[in-house]
Amino acid sequence: MTRIAFGSDHAGYELKEHLIARLAEQGHEIIDHGTDSTASVDYPAFCAAAARSVRDGDADVGIVIGGSGQGEQLAANKVRGARAALCNCLYTARMAREHNDANVLSIGARVVGVGLADEIVDLFLNTEFEGGRHQRRVDQITELEAEF
Repeated sequence: MTRIAFGSDHAGYELKEHLIARLAEQGHEIIDHGTDSTASVDYPAFCAAAARSVRDGDADVGIVIGGSGQGEQLAANKVRGARAALCNCLYTARMAREHNDANVLSIGARVVGVGLADEIVDLFLNTEFEGGRHQRRVDQITELEAEF
């Protein structure tokens, strides 16, 4: 099964807990970097920790969740090697994996309902990277990281 690292802020906490329970029941290994309640917190550290778990090989993919998912995606993408994609619909989840080889999924808990979030996560986890011409583009993104 898949090793999945999670990070969220207070707005994403309840969806994170739902997804963790659902995915653990399916046999996935879960690494929960927090947060641990709906009390207001700053999300960057939680999301970066999830992205670092992916970068370091402790997790296969990461999932970061906030109100909109925007800031969570930005924080995860500051970790070298993370390719975080904000996916609040099925199309972007599929394209993020097929074309961009995204390794961190960001979701807005105030944007999508639980049922759609379940579908987005399933699609993200079960979609393979196409490679080919897309690999060349992912390689170019990786080269951009080396500039800094």
